Amino acid sequence: MAPYYRSFGFQVLVGMVAGLLLGLVARQMGTAPGGDLNWLATTLKTVGSIFVSLLKAIVPPLVFAAIVASIANLRALDNAARLAGQTLLWFAITALIAVVIGMAIGVVVQPGAGLGAAPLVFKPVDSMGGWLDFLKGLVPANSLALSGSTKVTESGASTSIGFNILQLLVISIAVGLATLKVGDKAEPFLAFVRSLLAVVRAILGWVIRLTPIGSAALIGTAVATYGWEALARLGAFTGAVYLGLAIVLLVVYPLLLIANGLKPLPFFAKAWPAIQLGFVSRSSVGTLPVTETVTERLGVDKGYAAFAIPLASTTKMDGCASIYPALAAIFVAGFYGIPLHAIDYALIAVVSVIGSAATAGLTGAIVMLTLTLSTLGLPLEGAGLLLAIDPILDMGRTAVNVAGQVLVGTIVAKREGILDESAYYGEGSVAQEALT
Repeated sequence: MAPYYRSFGFQVLVGMVAGLLLGLVARQMGTAPGGDLNWLATTLKTVGSIFVSLLKAIVPPLVFAAIVASIANLRALDNAARLAGQTLLWFAITALIAVVIGMAIGVVVQPGAGLGAAPLVFKPVDSMGGWLDFLKGLVPANSLALSGSTKVTESGASTSIGFNILQLLVISIAVGLATLKVGDKAEPFLAFVRSLLAVVRAILGWVIRLTPIGSAALIGTAVATYGWEALARLGAFTGAVYLGLAIVLLVVYPLLLIANGLKPLPFFAKAWPAIQLGFVSRSSVGTLPVTETVTERLGVDKGYAAFAIPLASTTKMDGCASIYPALAAIFVAGFYGIPLHAIDYALIAVVSVIGSAATAGLTGAIVMLTLTLSTLGLPLEGAGLLLAIDPILDMGRTAVNVAGQVLVGTIVAKREGILDESAYYGEGSVAQEALT
């Protein structure tokens, strides 16, 4: 057995502690002359940005190759249609449970009540979500799902080009279904896609090995930038979100496993590397290779895991799309003194279950939040109140997202008789295996 200090989990933990300490030091150093960030805060921010940029850069080819290959893999499964249906059904079931918990906590805690006059940090919201925008956003503007944006500042205008992940998801599903339709003629193309997926995973594995450094920089930046002040002003909301996440992760998920004849401890022991990486990276898609690996190590049929996990990594978001929007909507309503009625809570549940694809597996949940607020007719400016602490909340949200993705794959495999329980209950850590 390798020394504990060589384990991936221990290295990430050390990185998180180091980041916390460095962030506190940078916070105490104050700002540089002219109001700029001091050298330590600048270094932490730069390293963290590079780590996130590396993850984002690998996302487009990873999503395309993983989704196309996963749909093509359905041909190898005898009951592909039933497995796909059961997967989507359990996506909805777990999302509904999560949003109900979020609403229940919000009703009890009322995190936004009485804060109308409080000096909260407000940030402008530069992206909105509405049902019309969401539906229009599903239609690819071009075959590569490229999108551009222009930002005008006092120093001038800058244009950036990136990938619309939601549109890329639609393109990938369409191409995957087309390969099933074409049949054997698509084999050369699928061979290329599978090779591309293998290469992309190898590159992402290198990036993931930088997680201890990246986590130190990201957590250090959050502490140096926001300190404890933002958390103190929004303490009730922060506590409510993490309470909801904890209930789903540590109570609901174990109960669902027990209800399906599985013990929870082996699940968490093997799923931990993916959950941990989701926490520090704040990206479900960036965690995809590790998530799929730990799912297979849990005994889930490899062919089914290759379908379920890529799909889940882009659409299955119990933290970002269920718990958080429910609590955030209640917070905004309370902050502005707007009463919510039974129909409003029903709408929150519908948006959470149906609209989770809007989050698209990337860091942050602002689109899903504004989608919920616009559906309820609540002030969209309320989203800006929560952006100051979003990175801190997003860590917990993504960890629950990833755990839910592994959970659904495991439960469906168990119910459909394609779970190797000897592997599920087998001993051994998968942290290092998940990186190879």
